[in-house]
Amino acid sequence: MNPFRNIALLVALSFLALASLSAQIKSDEVDIIKQFNARLADAERVLLSPKLPPADTGKNVQQYNIVNRALNVQYLAPRISPKSLREEPQDPIYNGYARLGAGLPKALLFEGGYDLKSNENLDLGFDIRHLSMNNTGKVENQSFSDNDFGAHVAFHAEQGFSVAAKANYSRDLLSFYGYNELPGELSFGKEDVKQRYALLDGQFRFYNNQRTAGNIDYSLSADVYMLEDLYAARENGLNLTLGGVKWFDDKHPLAITLQTDFSTLRDTAKQALNNFFLTPSYTFHGDRFRVKAGLNIASSNDEFSVFPALEASANVVNNLITAFAGAEGSLQKNNFRNLSTFNPFLARFPDIRNTQYYHYYGGVKGEYRGVQYRAQLGYKDVQDLALYLGNGDTIPRFDVLYDAASIVTLSAELKTQLAGLEIGGRFQQNVYSMKNEEKPWHLPALTLNAHAAYTGLVDKLTLRSELFVQNGVPAKAPDGSTVNLNALLDLSFGASFQLSENIGAFANVNNVLNNRWQRWQYYPTFGLNALAGISARF
Repeated sequence: MNPFRNIALLVALSFLALASLSAQIKSDEVDIIKQFNARLADAERVLLSPKLPPADTGKNVQQYNIVNRALNVQYLAPRISPKSLREEPQDPIYNGYARLGAGLPKALLFEGGYDLKSNENLDLGFDIRHLSMNNTGKVENQSFSDNDFGAHVAFHAEQGFSVAAKANYSRDLLSFYGYNELPGELSFGKEDVKQRYALLDGQFRFYNNQRTAGNIDYSLSADVYMLEDLYAARENGLNLTLGGVKWFDDKHPLAITLQTDFSTLRDTAKQALNNFFLTPSYTFHGDRFRVKAGLNIASSNDEFSVFPALEASANVVNNLITAFAGAEGSLQKNNFRNLSTFNPFLARFPDIRNTQYYHYYGGVKGEYRGVQYRAQLGYKDVQDLALYLGNGDTIPRFDVLYDAASIVTLSAELKTQLAGLEIGGRFQQNVYSMKNEEKPWHLPALTLNAHAAYTGLVDKLTLRSELFVQNGVPAKAPDGSTVNLNALLDLSFGASFQLSENIGAFANVNNVLNNRWQRWQYYPTFGLNALAGISARF
């Protein structure tokens, strides 16, 4: 029972009793019979001795019979909502570009190009370039002019094949100004020391742009060129290449290439140099290694040679260290086109031959904390290595001679990118052992190239620096003794700044140390020179 109710009832009864007593007192009729005295009787203590009941030591074994029943529960297909990603801003694509610049000494640059992309299946474009420099104010007739114009087109069919073609015309002008370094005060008119190389070349390609049903890639190409100099030397060339690759498991290629390379030089006499190549190979890619096994079967002037085409690499430490080794060989053409590209100050009637070489190499490569590296040690056994010696005329030019050689090569490369800074460099050291000649005339032994680019200083500003180092190449003095020409130490700086979305500016200062390096005897390069201008993209 609720104790608060009892208290309330007791209080109510008390008020009623008081009221009744008051009424009796007022009527003067109160009779007191006896004074009430409430007492509690003495309690009797009851002693109890409780006892525990006997323990139950028996075991009850329960058996449950559970009937397996498959519950047919219907689940609704979950609705997966794609997570929205913030679209990153895309760099705009420009179809055309142009650069116009001028500098010292009397330098002029213009280059540009444009790609006409009317649809996804057709690419059409052209490129043009002119670079000239004239230092005749300091060195008589020291000048050059390089001019190139090219066009290209490609059609990509939905049936899985592509057809591409390109053509280029170059016209390079230079002068034989080496007489300025000879004893005495020699002087020649511009027309007497002028040289010009005019080259027209083109290429046609037919190849698949999608993997065929049999996992086979194919390609057919034809390269043609016509080269002419100012002294009526003409060379024509044709190179046909047919290749196919069969893929196994989409990663193991079985390849075969058939190549025919023809060239003919017409001067006072006719010289032909025709090469044929058959190169089968198979490459197996494992989880941590790759092995390529093949041959290069070559033929020239009815003489056959078989060269290895072997390479193996293994991932030793999780892309940190990858070891590789290989053996290769081939015939390398020394035709008029290749010789004049390497040394434009050639004498007339050069002897054209193949250089035959075997190359064995090994090394390591990998990446460590963003630094990519490669180090390689190699050995070359070379027959008919092309060398260059001055002809001793009052207008110096270079004859080509050949010798056998053994070459030990050590090379290393580094490249990294961090916080807007890109750094790279390459080092190569060649040790020559000649069979007949005393030195590898005009071939460098040590070469070092390094470059850096930084874009974090100011927005839209890129700073560049380049360093070129090369040892002085060996040559013969007029008295027949051996000399080493001065070494190359070329330090250059450049900068480019994007003024607006379409317009930019650039400036380059080359050879800031004013190094008068002679790559070819009696032909010092341009000293300090600079070029600055504007660029556009559209």
